[in-house]
Amino acid sequence: MNVFEAVGHFVILCLQAVGTAVLLIWGTICQLKHLNWRHVIFQMAHLGVDSLPIVSLTLFFAGAVMTLQIANILVSYGAQSTVGGIIAISMGRELGPVLVGVVLSGRVGAAITAELGTMKVTEQIDALRVMAVNPVGYLVVPRVVACMIMVPILAFYGVMLGILGGYIVAVFVQGLLGAAFLDSIQMLAVTTDLTYGLLKACIFGGVIALVGAYKGMTTGEGAAAVGNSTTSSVVTSIILVFVLNYFLSSILF
Repeated sequence: MNVFEAVGHFVILCLQAVGTAVLLIWGTICQLKHLNWRHVIFQMAHLGVDSLPIVSLTLFFAGAVMTLQIANILVSYGAQSTVGGIIAISMGRELGPVLVGVVLSGRVGAAITAELGTMKVTEQIDALRVMAVNPVGYLVVPRVVACMIMVPILAFYGVMLGILGGYIVAVFVQGLLGAAFLDSIQMLAVTTDLTYGLLKACIFGGVIALVGAYKGMTTGEGAAAVGNSTTSSVVTSIILVFVLNYFLSSILF
């Protein structure tokens, strides 16, 4: 009987979590009409601009190491004229959006969860309700909109840096012609390789912000609960980024 009780308790907890998440998403959609752009711009600077250094390093060296690995293989098969196009397509479709999503899951998702979780523990969210301020509209919506705007921008920036890193390695390390690298991008890559990648990045941004907000606003009591919620937020966001990337790629490409 204890086994059935445990299974039933687990199912109830899962349904409660799903219900809370759905209500949060619905509340976020309903509160969009009360959007405060001043708060959005502040969150864009806090969550997006401050992430430039880590995004720059990650994407630049991702493009560089990918070129380092594939250039010799393509040259051995006489396909050195395709190096630039392959790097551009892979960065635009997959590596750019996914790596930015993973990096921001760790930085932005954790920051959102820690902020809202601390507010929950210190009863600041309850104080907002007492003052007739909707916590979702005041705290969640600006962060979600800011992430959905900034993550595609950071992904575009990261894709360009990744291609630049690939170009530097291809020309100065592997000895390929810079003109051939750039020409292959024009021949092989198309606009949708980048635009669909940015669409995925926009969805990833919304997911990261919503997961961070959900984990923060459902944090338990005590400092340890904030740490646990932050860890859970990062892990959940990264998993969702990879899972959604597969389904979005199968649909878009």
